[in-house]
Amino acid sequence: MADITDTIQTEKNRTALSVQAGFLAIGFLLLLLAPFFFYPIFLMKLLCFALFACAFNLLLGYTGLLSFGHATFFGGAAYFTAYTVKEWGLPPELGILIGVAGAAFLGLVMGFFAIRRQGIYFAMITLALSQMFFFFCLQAKFTEGEDGIQSVARGHLFGFIDLNSSTNMYYFVLAVFIIGVLIIWRFINSPFGMILKSIRENENRAVSLGYSVARYKLGAFVMSAALAGLAGAVKSIVFQFATLTDVAWQMSGEVILMTLLGGIGTLVGPLFGAGLVVALENYLATSEFPVTIITGIVFMVCVLIFRRGIIGEFYASRLGRKLGFVYRR
Repeated sequence: MADITDTIQTEKNRTALSVQAGFLAIGFLLLLLAPFFFYPIFLMKLLCFALFACAFNLLLGYTGLLSFGHATFFGGAAYFTAYTVKEWGLPPELGILIGVAGAAFLGLVMGFFAIRRQGIYFAMITLALSQMFFFFCLQAKFTEGEDGIQSVARGHLFGFIDLNSSTNMYYFVLAVFIIGVLIIWRFINSPFGMILKSIRENENRAVSLGYSVARYKLGAFVMSAALAGLAGAVKSIVFQFATLTDVAWQMSGEVILMTLLGGIGTLVGPLFGAGLVVALENYLATSEFPVTIITGIVFMVCVLIFRRGIIGEFYASRLGRKLGFVYRR
């Protein structure tokens, strides 16, 4: 009897994996064909913010740390990349790497102070440090103040791929997005990621088992900062500028909104949430009705109806469970 039960469960797992693989294949195909049907700049913005939301979800959804200062890493990397590409004449790939390294360093510094506290105190420390960085960007000479760094050349990737072509730029952004998501997937499914989940669920027990919780939190913080920086660095190349908007507290609030709408603790949720917010901002930009009010209404509806986020509720539904999706948040 036990053998029959195990066989049935194995078949269900195989079916679930096949269904999920099918969804991934369809999604990948749609992304490949998307620039032929939609405005490439819109798609690139969506991918950048989707990666940003996934990076933030790595900290909130899988470690349980709510940061109000992730705009620091997103905007900081944008400034570092824009400056090095424009003023130093570096190729875009090196500028992006410098942006990611700068974001990781900022994450190390901010995380060193923030992880000493928990809950709302952690969130307030990240917000305070983020505002300090915002005023630094406002006053620093290399950031050009309120004007920001503009007219950043896209240049040639690896010396021969012309990024001034929207098609080339889109597929480069898509490649970066896929690499970033794969890094996050590998991170959360590694032993390190399992420990982060245990810290999220019961930090005291993790401490009692002998894990250095502070080190794991700091590692997750730096990884999240680096990936958020990757999104910001690429965004500065796409739009060819970096401004104070990228480091403002509103940007931190926006990525929180994206993650909550999609569903924290899921890999796909932040992607869906980012797509929803960016699409609303894009298609309602010319509307006389304020976009922020529409976004607020959508958020209220999702909080009242989809308590786990849209994708989280789907995973937890009967259909989602039947398809093999699991919501563990």
